Amino acid sequence: MAATGNKNINAKLVLLGDPGAGKSSLVLRFVKGQFVEFQESTIGAAFFSQTLAVNDATVKFEIWDTAGQERYHSLAPMYYRGAAAAIIVYDITNQASFDRAKKWVQELQAQGNPNMVMALAGNKADLLDDRKVAGFGLQEAQVYAQENGLFFMETSAKTATNVNDIFYEIAKRLPRVQPAQNPSGMVLTDRPAERAASATCCS
Repeated sequence: MAATGNKNINAKLVLLGDPGAGKSSLVLRFVKGQFVEFQESTIGAAFFSQTLAVNDATVKFEIWDTAGQERYHSLAPMYYRGAAAAIIVYDITNQASFDRAKKWVQELQAQGNPNMVMALAGNKADLLDDRKVAGFGLQEAQVYAQENGLFFMETSAKTATNVNDIFYEIAKRLPRVQPAQNPSGMVLTDRPAERAASATCCS
């Protein structure tokens, strides 16, 4: 869950998706600014952390990069349970990886944190010419994301395209815990009018 104190937010974030979709490459590019052409498959899960300054808050991401192989699937709930955010990654040149990304979304919708911020990342955007299936592309993923309450970006760990952007967008969308007078306990950051009202109500 995202926890906050004095505008400092700790947010557990999990990456899910097929082996070879580029989950580890995305994290490595985001955390260390590096790209390794031949990345070894993750075994179980790998842990990283990275801090961002976003608007009026500092967000520390605790990032779990999960293994994509089927034999590790049963471990995934350990990592996404209680997560504040998830990035579901697929390879834009591989229709099957997109189909399996949809299954991850269904699983998170059924078993994950109901307030989770979910992003769909179409990775390997540097390989636009290699889209494998005619008719499969940007629009299909955009429509799917919109229908399922996700936000969507095409990314490239190799060229760094949209890599930082997708993490910043998640950070901006994380719920901020508000004082007790708000019965729901949570207000999203994209509602400045509410924040302004609460700031002026008692002056």
